[in-house]
Amino acid sequence: MIPFIDLKTQQKKIRSKIDERIKNVLDHGQYILGPEVKELEKQLGVFSNSKYVLCCSSGTDALLLALIGLKLKQGEGVIVPAFTFASSAEVMPLLGAIPVFVDVDPNTFNIDCDNLIDALNTATQSGVKVKGIMPVGLFGQPSDMDKVKKFAENHGLWVLDDAAQSFGSTFNGKSVGSLCEVTATSFFPAKPLGCYGDGGALFTNNHEIYEIANSCHVHGMGKKRYEYERIGMNARMSTIQAAILLEKLAIFPSELKQRQTVANYYNLHLKKLELDIQLPTLHAEATSSWAQYTIVLPKTINRDKLQKDLSSQGIPTAVYYPIPLNEHEPYKNYPVANNELPITKLLSKSVISLPMHPYLSEDDIIFITKNINEMIINN
Repeated sequence: MIPFIDLKTQQKKIRSKIDERIKNVLDHGQYILGPEVKELEKQLGVFSNSKYVLCCSSGTDALLLALIGLKLKQGEGVIVPAFTFASSAEVMPLLGAIPVFVDVDPNTFNIDCDNLIDALNTATQSGVKVKGIMPVGLFGQPSDMDKVKKFAENHGLWVLDDAAQSFGSTFNGKSVGSLCEVTATSFFPAKPLGCYGDGGALFTNNHEIYEIANSCHVHGMGKKRYEYERIGMNARMSTIQAAILLEKLAIFPSELKQRQTVANYYNLHLKKLELDIQLPTLHAEATSSWAQYTIVLPKTINRDKLQKDLSSQGIPTAVYYPIPLNEHEPYKNYPVANNELPITKLLSKSVISLPMHPYLSEDDIIFITKNINEMIINN
């Protein structure tokens, strides 16, 4: 069985260092917001070239804290792609705000900048005042932030980058975390940089956004411990998770290079097969953290059968995401761009993600692609 995501090999590589880090936490006993959390925030700031970093309890909480920091109010709207994970849209209704769904680009799978005006007009016609845009760096590469920010500036909107999958990538030579007003990422174990539980972080160069988010992640606390300045929440990071992430961050740059090598092997060997499948496409100005390696199958291929056939050969696969967000019951009544999201609908029926992690060998890739070729030909 080829692991879809191989955390065991990575852990063997750094286990002794992680054990030492955890021992230090057990020795000093500061299990919540201990010194390792501040150390991690400092190192993440250096890595991302972001002035302020706030580590928190999950990627979802990072998004929620970012929206609170941006002062999103009840009834206001945020444009977000429908081809993404639920957390990208659920954080708006949690604040009484409104997700406005927009389509994605057929090549990068990220927000379709040419469709932003359609989404904005749809929201306006629905009586929703849009305040911002939340592009999602799906599968590892950031959105076209130049176009997103230009549109935002022209219409008086802010930008929140959902980088749950794209932390570690760049756009125009700038690191994710410093591409717009505020960025949120996830340290869920399966992410390119993941802990051994839940965790997340918020990145910004705006002091006010940081201060509001920092206060809110500890129940709205002010300068004194039991003095509250605002309604907040419990979104603090576990010190043990921060300790683990410090050792993972140390090898993260080398793992990003290995992920690119794996993606290159996939591209090389899938192109050799001359199959009628669409391979991942990177924007000319982007690099990717390759959270997933996702291909698009032709309509003639039975995806479910292909997954079962590959599984029988020890090759796991996944589908991100089989149902557009706007078609799920909780989101059915929110505004949808007038073009009705044809690319999102197409991708939800045809994408499939292959094993992706830094420890796949070229032989692994050859085995995977050989089986894909045989099974598609015999489908």
